[in-house]
Amino acid sequence: MIGSLDWSTLQQLWWLIVSVVGALFVFLTFVQGGQTLLLTLPENENEKNLMVNSLGRKWELTFTTLVLFGGAFYASFPLFYATSFGGAYWVWLAILFTFIIQAVSFEYRRKPNNFLGQKTYDIFLFINGSVGILLIGAAVGTFFSGSNFTLNDYNLVKWLHPLRGLEAAFSLFNLSFGLFLVFLARTLGALYLANNLEHASLVDRLKKSAFNNLLCLLPFLLYVLISLVLMDGYALDPATGSVVVEGSKYLNNLLQMPLNLILLLAGLVLVVLGVAMNRFTASVRGIWPAGLGTVLTCLAVFFLAGYNNTSFYPSKADVASSLTIYNASSSHYTLTMMSYVALTVPFVLAYIAYVWRQMDSKKLTVEEVTADGKSY
Repeated sequence: MIGSLDWSTLQQLWWLIVSVVGALFVFLTFVQGGQTLLLTLPENENEKNLMVNSLGRKWELTFTTLVLFGGAFYASFPLFYATSFGGAYWVWLAILFTFIIQAVSFEYRRKPNNFLGQKTYDIFLFINGSVGILLIGAAVGTFFSGSNFTLNDYNLVKWLHPLRGLEAAFSLFNLSFGLFLVFLARTLGALYLANNLEHASLVDRLKKSAFNNLLCLLPFLLYVLISLVLMDGYALDPATGSVVVEGSKYLNNLLQMPLNLILLLAGLVLVVLGVAMNRFTASVRGIWPAGLGTVLTCLAVFFLAGYNNTSFYPSKADVASSLTIYNASSSHYTLTMMSYVALTVPFVLAYIAYVWRQMDSKKLTVEEVTADGKSY
């Protein structure tokens, strides 16, 4: 069946797959969000170690999903990978650096005689959860606001800003998008920890923290949504294959793709519902509706950027260089072969869900962490 799909359908299918991986990554940033709470929320070292060990059980999933997201982009839309990773390399190197220090921190923060000291590693974890997520949000924001590059006839990229991608963080829209993701990650982190830990007073503080961080993300979310509704976008003319500026492009996308609008609204409602469930009831399971809501919201954002003949990586310097899912994709043969491989993904997800359930079958306690000589 896959072999009979035409090239255009495969391109749309792979944008869906990339979007799903990206949405799952954003959900898994509850690890990064939880890391940013370590410097302020715990009242003693036992509570901090309890939080670190809960997050430490999942941090590799976030990192692996980020790598998978980059790999899926590289294989399915190589021209984007070459343009962004080849031109805006400083922002991607900065993001990668924050994830490297995260891995080192989990490994060495409590090792005896480590020369940096535990406090330094805790700060590294905070940097990964704040600066790393902020830069990822700013980079994704350029899917709408555009970047400073041109492509020649041989698809060689020329980046026109000396900061090589870091300039994205100086755009109000991109910065707001990044801060929205930072506070969303903190909200999810508090929800996850509240559900995973057996510690009454700490859980109570986590439930309050999730609510407070939701309030903090709302102004940035509103600014991003209002900006999207009002801003011009870059549209593909299917007849000529050229990209042109279109007024209110993203508003038009929402109106012309009503299911995507429903997806966006449902996702946002589920996030609020999850936080409200934790804050105003005895339940600690708010992470699940909020997590589902996060995935749905992120899917809607990716669909808004790539579908309905929209440039998902517009060039502010040269409109003709803007990338769409059609001019940036791999060949029909490559996408077909990759689609067969992608059929194994549900089995991998099922295995991850099984292992997750086994790890979290019992809530983590201070006593368990203290007794484990190999704890983080």
